Amino acid sequence: MLKKIQYIIAAAVSAISLNTSATLISSTFENGVPASWDCQGNCGTSSANGVVTTPPTDNTNYGWVSTDAGVKNVGLTGLLGANGSVLQSSLFSANSGDDLEFYFNYVTSDGAGFSDYAWTRLLDDSFKEVAMLFTARTNIVTDILAGNGLPTTEAILTPETAGIINIAPNWKPLGADSGKCFSSGCGYTGWIQSNYSILETGNYYLEFGVTNWIDSFYDSGLAFDGIKVAGVAFDSLKVANIATTLTTDKVTSVPEPTSLALFALAFLGLISAKRQYS
Repeated sequence: MLKKIQYIIAAAVSAISLNTSATLISSTFENGVPASWDCQGNCGTSSANGVVTTPPTDNTNYGWVSTDAGVKNVGLTGLLGANGSVLQSSLFSANSGDDLEFYFNYVTSDGAGFSDYAWTRLLDDSFKEVAMLFTARTNIVTDILAGNGLPTTEAILTPETAGIINIAPNWKPLGADSGKCFSSGCGYTGWIQSNYSILETGNYYLEFGVTNWIDSFYDSGLAFDGIKVAGVAFDSLKVANIATTLTTDKVTSVPEPTSLALFALAFLGLISAKRQYS
């Protein structure tokens, strides 16, 4: 009987350990936008759709923000647009010299002089900007990266610059404007990689944003995926300051396989003792 109980507990510990590992290596957006992330406006996840293909990662889904159904006065300081959306990650820790990597794809149905734009920033734990990782802006004259009239990009982009793939972009997150195009300049960039070397050890947020410039007609959006820090997938990173943030809604404690094994051994000890003295 004891051996049977030992086998059952060992199997349970193994199953829980494997399930925990599977959770740790899954894509950040495979099951939707993480609950610990903060969205203002319209944010979501999608698999390959329209002009936005499967990201150049091993993941099926990517995250996105869209100006469709966005909120008012969203944008960078001094460059607020009519409406837009912003998605901020949960707080994470990184060391000096760690590479922060991700892929993005800017999509817009707006053109001509209505220069909608998107961006990604690294923020510190007080939400102060640390680095502008990229900007993209509708432009019918020059390349869309870096965005015309926007802050300088501090990350290395591959490719370094990109023009718009000129087409009325069919992409569901654009809502009713999917498949539409206002004049020259609408389209999409295709997937581009951003890589930034973090300068100082600390706790950070990653922010993705997009805004409708001048007016709220003809929407734009930003797709993103493959977020890594020092080669580690974002959803596997340690939560910053976990000892002091366990009481917040943004932290979920997951038992480690080692702890589960110790619990199982202790349980077996109790069973063995009971058999000896009964």
